[in-house]
Amino acid sequence: MNAEITLVDAEFVQRFSSTRRGARLARRLAVHQLDEWGVPYGSELSDDVAVVVAELAANAVLHGYVTGRDFELRLSMPTGAGGVRVEVSDARGERRPEVRAGEGGAEAGYGLRLVAGLAANWGVAERVVGKTVWAEVGVVDGDSEEGRRRGDYGVSFARQVLT
Repeated sequence: MNAEITLVDAEFVQRFSSTRRGARLARRLAVHQLDEWGVPYGSELSDDVAVVVAELAANAVLHGYVTGRDFELRLSMPTGAGGVRVEVSDARGERRPEVRAGEGGAEAGYGLRLVAGLAANWGVAERVVGKTVWAEVGVVDGDSEEGRRRGDYGVSFARQVLT
């Protein structure tokens, strides 16, 4: 058997209530955790991860909400990757995220466009209950070995989405 192993230097996992307050707390704790791992507040990586966590957590609260269920945030810094993998899981597997075409003057609907612009790669993975939306931020190699191995649906043309 030929199994690949991804070494992770650091990992943070926390569940939050599916509320606006939970989404805000997820963003704040993500930035705090990055600082603990040596990624300073206000650095480009820290700011990019903060935006990605905020958008994915807000989507989990708004579109992935199931009464009585929380959403989960997982941050990991794979060895040698030079970036952070952000995963947000919710209980609504039937509602998959999609990048919408920009509508002039619209106040909503741009979250995944921000994620696509900031992440080297992002996608959706199925779970037994619900789904996980993941993004790799600050990763030098935009084609994720872990994403290919796990068979995730990835969006490798992230930068093109914003044009």
